[in-house]
Amino acid sequence: MPGRTVTVRESGRLARTIGVGPHRLTGDEPDPIGTDTGPTAVQLLLAGLGACTSMTVRPYAGRKGWPPAGIKVDARMAHGTRPLGQILKEVEIIGDLNAERISRPATIAEHCPLQHMLSASVPVHTLTPARRPAAPSPGTA
Repeated sequence: MPGRTVTVRESGRLARTIGVGPHRLTGDEPDPIGTDTGPTAVQLLLAGLGACTSMTVRPYAGRKGWPPAGIKVDARMAHGTRPLGQILKEVEIIGDLNAERISRPATIAEHCPLQHMLSASVPVHTLTPARRPAAPSPGTA
């Protein structure tokens, strides 16, 4: 599913300006290595996972006629024996719902597209611009 390109530009020390279409975000690292002007890259990834999870559960609950009062998603890194640890994601369906209406949407939360990408270890290919010959100076062409 193609979408908007995410652009990242330096904006001082380790701070980065992130652009997605008309939207602007800031990413950074905390003091002392950064200036703490925004979430870290890992926190931005966790935010994306939480948003994706909530956006996956809400339509499902709506189609079933189970409109919850809210959907709360908390995501964090849990460091273990693996170098990168693992992600823990807690999903809470808020409202006057019975056990089935709480547990089923939580199962649907496992179908978040971003979670599938992370779990499948989607390959990332780094591209660099092709070397281009220098543009001729004015008057030398």
